[in-house]
Amino acid sequence: MKNEWSYKKLEEVCDILDSLRKPISKKNRKAGPYPYYGASKIVDWIDDYIFNEKLVLVGEDGAKWGSGENSSFIADGKYWVNNHAHVIRPKAIILHEWITYYLNFSDLNYLVTGVTVPKLNQAKLKSINLPLPDISEQKSIVEKLDFCMEQIDKAIQNVEQNIKNAEKLLKSQLNEIFSQKAGEWIEEKLGNCLKLKSGEGLTSKNMNQNGNYDVYGGNGVVGKHDMFNMQGSQVIIGRVGAHCGNVRIVNEKIWLTDNAFKVSEFFYDFDKLFLTYLLNFKNLRNFARQSAQPVISNSSMKDVTLCFPKNIELQKSIASQFEELKSKIKVLEFRYRQELIALDDLKKSILEKAFNGEL
Repeated sequence: MKNEWSYKKLEEVCDILDSLRKPISKKNRKAGPYPYYGASKIVDWIDDYIFNEKLVLVGEDGAKWGSGENSSFIADGKYWVNNHAHVIRPKAIILHEWITYYLNFSDLNYLVTGVTVPKLNQAKLKSINLPLPDISEQKSIVEKLDFCMEQIDKAIQNVEQNIKNAEKLLKSQLNEIFSQKAGEWIEEKLGNCLKLKSGEGLTSKNMNQNGNYDVYGGNGVVGKHDMFNMQGSQVIIGRVGAHCGNVRIVNEKIWLTDNAFKVSEFFYDFDKLFLTYLLNFKNLRNFARQSAQPVISNSSMKDVTLCFPKNIELQKSIASQFEELKSKIKVLEFRYRQELIALDDLKKSILEKAFNGEL
């Protein structure tokens, strides 16, 4: 920090308006044009407001501090604030934006209290020390930060779009291949192509977590056990839960629970890797019985139409192409995610310079 800067406690430079905030239960809210703010964002739109001025809201939820989520933000206009956000009005000597940037930059986890319900309470909030250059210098630094953050955010958006585009590439290729019906491709109902069989019940209480064998449920591994009920190369399908319909190959000794199927019989020749891509492409989750716990069954999937080449060597060739493309996409996604990390680090570096008086 510059020598000429001073530090002031937040309560010295801000009025705290927490006594004015008020929660409204979801059933008692009436839809309207005014934002209803929670700990870090708008959570609803209602027909009334408490505040009609520019203020800084600071999330009270301690779990969000340090999570990378902006827990301090500016609200303006007419709006309502519930009891999950502190409400502060900066005095004339400090900018709203200066406070917001500083709070989001600073590690305030040491001020969070409570284990079951971690909170940044009002007493801790008041005690936060804020660097305080004169108002003109604050404005100059905030303008620079606004410009830098805008450019970084644009770069982040571009990288995130690149990640989405990479993910779409495989789906596009799958659609292109599996939508064709030319040549010796067969169109047949799933129930006429293969037979499914559920695994065996095994509760988490009865698992042996020190066992050597993975236990597979509706969405992959759910634990360990000291026994197995399936081995060798198998195609399994999640049967129960939010991610039911996911398909994968396993080639080891495992315990398969009754929350998943295995393909027990093939009525056509299938390359298992090709079949896995084909079934995932069909998005079997769409055929789940919708209830509190989504479930797919033999009866719900038996009429799903599968289109595939009769020639198993062609199946293997297609699966190999998908694997190669999937590998390339993973490399791209890894590079893009490294770019996101670098951009986040750049943000932190710029903010550090700003609050050290070096920007």
